Amino acid sequence: MGEGQSRLDLFIDRMVSQRACLDHAIAETAGMPGPVFELGLGNGRTYHHMRSRIDGRDIYVFERAVAAHPDSTPPEARTILGDVRETLPAARDRFGPTATLIHADLGGHNRDKNDAFARLVSPLIELLLAPGGLMVSSDRMYFDALEEQPLPPGAVPGRCFVYRRPGGEGA
Repeated sequence: MGEGQSRLDLFIDRMVSQRACLDHAIAETAGMPGPVFELGLGNGRTYHHMRSRIDGRDIYVFERAVAAHPDSTPPEARTILGDVRETLPAARDRFGPTATLIHADLGGHNRDKNDAFARLVSPLIELLLAPGGLMVSSDRMYFDALEEQPLPPGAVPGRCFVYRRPGGEGA
C-alpha cells in the first residue's frame, strides 16, 4: 500500500487502471477474431463495460454462481458455471487457444490468497490465449509464454497488469 494512501485511494487507482487497461486491450485486439473471456463476473461492472465496447466477438463469463446486476448478466449460453480449476481446462478442450482478450479481477482483499490463486490459474489461462491476444489482470500473474506489457496511459503501476501472447496480428 502506498504511503498515505487510503483504501479509497487504492480502490480508485484500481478502477481507473482497470478501465485504462481494458480499453487499451479492447482497442489492441479489435481486429482479431475469437472470443473474449471474463474470469469472474462479480456484480458485472467490467462485463458491462466490455459488452458496451466490443463488437463482433462473443464474451464468455466464467463464474461459480451468477449474482450480478440484471443489466450486467450474460446470456446463459455464454456463461460457464463452476470452479475455474475445472472450467478453464474444459474451455481449452472446447475453444483451444482462441481467446483474443482475457480479463481477470481476482478481487480478494488478501494478497497472499490472490497470489496463490494467480499461480494456480496462470497455466490454465495461458493455454486459452490466442497468438497476439492480451490478458488483463488486477493481480500479477505467472506465465511462461506470455510477456508483460507496458501499461497504457492512465493506469497506475501495480494496480493492473497486461500480458500478451507473442505472435499474431497484435504482436
